[in-house]
Amino acid sequence: MARRIFVTLFCSVYLIIFVSTSHGQDSKKITLPNGEMVWDLNGEWEALVENYGPSAHAGSYRQILKITQTGSSFVAIRMIDDSYNKTGSKAFQGELDKNGIKQATNFAAIGPFEAKGQISDDGKKVVIDNGIRHKLTLTRK
Repeated sequence: MARRIFVTLFCSVYLIIFVSTSHGQDSKKITLPNGEMVWDLNGEWEALVENYGPSAHAGSYRQILKITQTGSSFVAIRMIDDSYNKTGSKAFQGELDKNGIKQATNFAAIGPFEAKGQISDDGKKVVIDNGIRHKLTLTRK
């Protein structure tokens, strides 16, 4: 009898954990009107800005970005001043599709750059790299 109770209790706990974990993963995606599921990037992100190539002299620094997403479009705004950009200025913008970031534009003090973006499998990390000067690595707060 005790063994049956233990097995039932164990199975119940396992089921609760499994259901809550799978539900938590789905909550990071949103469904667009066309039925496509994309990552929900809304919120504040910690960013590491790495300058390289012609901008290597600027070094690397930390930033906080706030991403606002409307459907499949998103915009990242700087939340703190850094040596080159002011609070409230646009860091990057882009478009999502079911595979991740479809298109991105990185905005630097010297102008906009077309960039490539990648979202990690768990949706907690985003990398935006323009391939010339700037790489931003974002981690969800």
